[in-house]
Amino acid sequence: MYILVYVDDLVIVCNNKAAICEFQAYLSRCFHMKDLGKLKYFLGIEVAQSSKGIFICQRKYALDILTETGLLGSKPASIPMKENHQLALASDTPMIDPARYRRLVGRLIYLNLTRPDLCYSVHILSQFMQHPTQSQWDAALRVVRYLKSSPGQGILLRTDSNLVLDAYCDADWASCPLSRRSLTTHFIFLGGSPISWKTKKQTTVSRSSAEAEYRALASTTCEIIWLKGLLRSFGIGHPKPVSLHCDSQAALHIANNPVFHERTKHIEIDCHFVRDEILRGTIVPSYIHTTSQLADILTKAMRRRQFQTLLLKLGISTFHAPT
Repeated sequence: MYILVYVDDLVIVCNNKAAICEFQAYLSRCFHMKDLGKLKYFLGIEVAQSSKGIFICQRKYALDILTETGLLGSKPASIPMKENHQLALASDTPMIDPARYRRLVGRLIYLNLTRPDLCYSVHILSQFMQHPTQSQWDAALRVVRYLKSSPGQGILLRTDSNLVLDAYCDADWASCPLSRRSLTTHFIFLGGSPISWKTKKQTTVSRSSAEAEYRALASTTCEIIWLKGLLRSFGIGHPKPVSLHCDSQAALHIANNPVFHERTKHIEIDCHFVRDEILRGTIVPSYIHTTSQLADILTKAMRRRQFQTLLLKLGISTFHAPT
């Protein structure tokens, strides 16, 4: 039995209905509580269960954002952010009321729980919380207009899952025009259902694209180790190595080469860490062509066709008709 507690809300998960009833009876003796039945809504997350699996989305939360910004009747945008944007270099008029920007971006950050397609856009927008400009505000409103096209988009956790992890990692070398730090991204599936994704700026400047990609490899390996431990706590073993797909031949050669040469001294800790996990059978790094790299959607703003193609491959779906 697993119990998720948030203030005065509880979610109880167990494969024994009698045990759930017994635990609810115990809680009722200790506290004044109400049983709301099967989980349908929790902290802005909507849950729909069927024979195909569990579908989670934040449709009401997305519609609340549209209503608050006054864009409920606006024309939908096909992509969340324009390609080749220069938001980090924007020097136009500062916003008179930056609190509006901070509130909107804060709400979009929470929407990332079920919307990996917003991960890159929100990552960029969240860097300008202190002094947002008008162009950055317009970019945030474009993300909201993108929500208008599919507010009910979410993730289906399939019942026919084989419970096998499959991971993709990528990096965008020196992508920040101000600090020249690279972006690290990963996207991890459990039996074809997306369960973990992240876009994060690296803490140090990488001197080559191979180094940036290798740091992404190391960071994704950490996430895989954590996920395997989480699955173990649910009684799900994962004895086979996790396939870790990377589109950098140089990073893969470093990972599979037991001899560390002078060019890898500055990332020696990452090299030893990844190499040890390969020998332990935790991961199996493999090459994937850039056009098939699913984590690419988390590293940059894309054209509509490329964006929608990757979105379809990620298993993102919607059970609601557009508003």
